[in-house]
Amino acid sequence: MTAVPVQTWLQSSTPLLGELLVARCGVRPEAIETALARQRDEGGLLGEVLLRLKLIDEDQLAWALAEQAEMPWLKELPKADDIPAELCDALPINFAKQHRVMPFARTEHGVVQVAIPDPTDLDVLDDVAVLLAATVEPVVVSPTKIVETINKAYARLRGGAELEHKQKDDGDEDEFGGEELVDILDLTDEAPIIRWVNSLLFQAVKERASDIHIEPGEKDVGVRYRIDGVLREAKRAPKQFTSSILARVKIMAGLNIAEKRLPQDGRIRRKIAGKDVDMRVATAPTANGERVTIRLLDRSSVLLGLADVGMSADLLVSMREIIQRPHGILLVTGPTGSGKTTTLYACLSEILSPELNILTVEDPVEYQLEGISQTQINPKIDLTFATGLRSFLRHDPDVIMVGEIRDRETAEIAIQASLTGHFVFSTVHTNDAAGGITRLVEMGIEPFLVASSLVGLLAQRLVRRPCKECARPVRPSEQAVLQLGLDPATFYAGAYKFPHTNGARELPPGTVLQAVGCPTCLNVGYRGRTGIYELLMLDEATRRLTLDKSDAGTIRSAALKGGMVTLRFDGARKVVQGMTTPEEVMMVTAEAN
Repeated sequence: MTAVPVQTWLQSSTPLLGELLVARCGVRPEAIETALARQRDEGGLLGEVLLRLKLIDEDQLAWALAEQAEMPWLKELPKADDIPAELCDALPINFAKQHRVMPFARTEHGVVQVAIPDPTDLDVLDDVAVLLAATVEPVVVSPTKIVETINKAYARLRGGAELEHKQKDDGDEDEFGGEELVDILDLTDEAPIIRWVNSLLFQAVKERASDIHIEPGEKDVGVRYRIDGVLREAKRAPKQFTSSILARVKIMAGLNIAEKRLPQDGRIRRKIAGKDVDMRVATAPTANGERVTIRLLDRSSVLLGLADVGMSADLLVSMREIIQRPHGILLVTGPTGSGKTTTLYACLSEILSPELNILTVEDPVEYQLEGISQTQINPKIDLTFATGLRSFLRHDPDVIMVGEIRDRETAEIAIQASLTGHFVFSTVHTNDAAGGITRLVEMGIEPFLVASSLVGLLAQRLVRRPCKECARPVRPSEQAVLQLGLDPATFYAGAYKFPHTNGARELPPGTVLQAVGCPTCLNVGYRGRTGIYELLMLDEATRRLTLDKSDAGTIRSAALKGGMVTLRFDGARKVVQGMTTPEEVMMVTAEAN
């Protein structure tokens, strides 16, 4: 588009792009003037310049282009499940993504409606008409929404088939050297093992698996996915393909395929159905051959805030008061896989600001947080939690996150940092909050240092959430209500009123949700997880018991007298709020003797 002064096109009778944006989209004339000036200097289309300057959004541009070309415009495309599969079959995904074009419906007259971002791209429409062997009707849609629909539609199309993935000559190397990732849905290769492994990865991402376990047996090799914390079998392959499958995974992870006697660790990064997926790979020798565990991390997923991880309103107030303190230590406790790292990231996201210098040392760096310096430990070069933490103290930090306190040296440096004006986040493996205090003392830390540096301990577990599509309310037995620590009379009367938690559901009085099972949740009855928590804030009583080297049970009893909510009772609150089931809470919690 030729750049002209705003006054000129305002007086023109032709509906130019800038005129439409000002008249119908609320864009200020000054914004158009700014974009025109930039266009004169740098060239390009006016719409692209406006987007680059963030003066308009993609939907506004798509509407204006459609209005200008007298074409239909859609803000949202149909869901991927509603798009006829034969349209995707006839149009190669490479072509669809390259030209950002998506056929999405067929009218009763046989005309195919096609989403495009640029109404002037008539050559592409001609090509689509030839490929589909049909008359096409263009509809203008923003390019981002077209690409998202392409990813979802073609992922659904290939969900039950083996994926194909073409490796570049150097594609087996770790892809962190700045190369652009290529979606495995876009590429083709006829090698059966490559197709089998890529199918494995794609299906895991589609089903929201957190881990993939490849386990050689005597007669075959089995694969299990961990979904919402529970393992289930995914597929099997004949025994003779075990070596090829393991070699393929090793090549993708940059591991030594000849080394089969020692454990190895690596990483894979691939784009799968439009998502950047980071995978941690670990191998270990077993009696039947090497087994492989792959941890999947969705790099495109949005990190959760404290309000999104299942904390109730009263706990949120306490947590936000703790993490705003200028110095001290907050420990998150729980077994492996209980969501401790997610909670720490949520805390960091909550306090992140340009005024704070935040440093982390982790094993591994699971998610990259903008504005935070993150270091991954490497024992091979003696970069441990302790050495990383000691180095951080020379970088003028305000907040430090230590992935885990495993030994006395790390604990001592963390306490030293907290006592010298820094706030430290970390984790420790204990069953409850009170156990974190005794764990530090058992490491050899002086009780007076523990009492003066710790400000709080948060124990947590993850419980599965009932599927919204199939869960149904039922009246639980009185014994189940008592096991949750609730009064049956109060519960059945619907008189319990707990602090609000994000994701809570309204249930009929005296009922809880029961998991049923449907295609949406893969007939499991659950979909997704939430946290249950136990926050122990150190007060005068618990500090005195810490100084006296009291056991965890005594400290826990004192905390309960001070109003601490236990893991089981927090789970009971979430049962009443329709966020989980009694069975889940009973399975992951245990009352102290």
